[in-house]
Amino acid sequence: MKAIIGLGNPEVKYNSTRHNTGFMVVDKILQSKDIRLSEKFKAFFAKDGDTLFLLPATYMNLSGEAVIELVNFYKLKPEDLLVIYDDISLELGTLRFRKDGSDGGHNGIKSIIKSLSSNDFNRLKVGIGPKNPNMDLAAFVLQKFSESELKQMEKVADIAKEGALDWLNMDMEKLQSKYNKKFI
Repeated sequence: MKAIIGLGNPEVKYNSTRHNTGFMVVDKILQSKDIRLSEKFKAFFAKDGDTLFLLPATYMNLSGEAVIELVNFYKLKPEDLLVIYDDISLELGTLRFRKDGSDGGHNGIKSIIKSLSSNDFNRLKVGIGPKNPNMDLAAFVLQKFSESELKQMEKVADIAKEGALDWLNMDMEKLQSKYNKKFI
């Protein structure tokens, strides 16, 4: 059993914001497989065979609350998880798979590390940078993509969707070789 987790904020007003990139990618997967979500584990949840999908409804900063409920219910190990989220340090159009690591200042990842008492979970970082130097970080990540950026993000989200699905059957080294680059 493996879980693909997209990070974001649940309210409609956050759709198409930089911080909801993880939701965008998982939504693409669900649409491609015609999978419907239900509410469970403080999240929007779906199960497709041995694959679980989770979009925490706890808001970004408390993402770990939903993740730990899923992990405990299905007795998952941290390495059974792929967390997809926005990364300010990567340029828009860039993807990066990682096997583990620090929170990098990302509050959603910080919450998951705290809840799991581990940082040994897989990540797919989706670049949303560079940050406007004249803008507060919170304002930047909660800002909606411009029309041209959104078109780019749609393309990148499609590639990230394929990467997330490849993660189910491919080792990390091959994933990194195939996907760790700027696509647009």
